[in-house]
Amino acid sequence: MALTKRQRQVYDYIAEFVQKNGYSPSFEEIGEGLGLSSLATVHKHISNLERKGLLRRDYNRSRSIDLISPKGKLKQTLNGSATVIPLMGRIAAGRPIEAVETPETLSFSDFTRSKEVFALKVTGESMKDEAIVDGDYVLVEKTDTAQNGDIVVALVEGYDATLKRFYKEGQQVRLQPSNATMKPIMVPAAAVQVQGRVIAVLRKY
Repeated sequence: MALTKRQRQVYDYIAEFVQKNGYSPSFEEIGEGLGLSSLATVHKHISNLERKGLLRRDYNRSRSIDLISPKGKLKQTLNGSATVIPLMGRIAAGRPIEAVETPETLSFSDFTRSKEVFALKVTGESMKDEAIVDGDYVLVEKTDTAQNGDIVVALVEGYDATLKRFYKEGQQVRLQPSNATMKPIMVPAAAVQVQGRVIAVLRKY
């Protein structure tokens, strides 16, 4: 079932409030809890949730909001459509190749709500021992730092992007493939810029 971001926030707030207090919140408490100054706005969101079958109200008593467990997964929508993640291009799992931004998008609303996540399509076999193979998609959390052992998107010399395990070794960085037939990439630490950390792998059959 698709919800707007605000509807999901209202639903979650009510659920947490009931769990904590044992009774449902008032419209005023919902507005205060979510930073909504207009009770009319709160009423609109409650009415929409009621229409979608996610709560019911007893108009003869106060604090009468009762949540109804959804029959399917709740999906947050963005501007009325499914949440999408930008497909930024292709990422080398062999030798580094140029990373190219594309205007495509992929829908991954079931995987993450974060806006700081993007998708890359893998080419090559250098990460096959991690079960990341040619044609897979990786979900990448944007970050410019990494811990040793993280699978990262690394930009080498400012223009070549590659997918490897990251290891900082003194003044150098080792970008380690997960393929016994391939050698690591050793570069000065100053020449490597971490673009993100892999958080999920998707495969289409």
